[in-house]
Amino acid sequence: MAKYFMTGIFAIAGIIAFLAATFNWGWFFTAQNAQYVVKRYGRQKARLIYGVLGLVLIIMAVYFYLNTSAN
Repeated sequence: MAKYFMTGIFAIAGIIAFLAATFNWGWFFTAQNAQYVVKRYGRQKARLIYGVLGLVLIIMAVYFYLNTSAN
């Protein structure tokens, strides 16, 4: 059960970050948590950073799902 919960969290976070970067969601990049990256690197580089981060989280979710025991 914990395996599915943790992989689900990684997958959902990755999908949201990737989609936000792809579709340039204003609500995502104006949120307080993303403002540090946007202010430091600019919106376009922040989109790239969050897109890569999203892909990494999705890959981690798949890796954990395939390589952890169900115990």
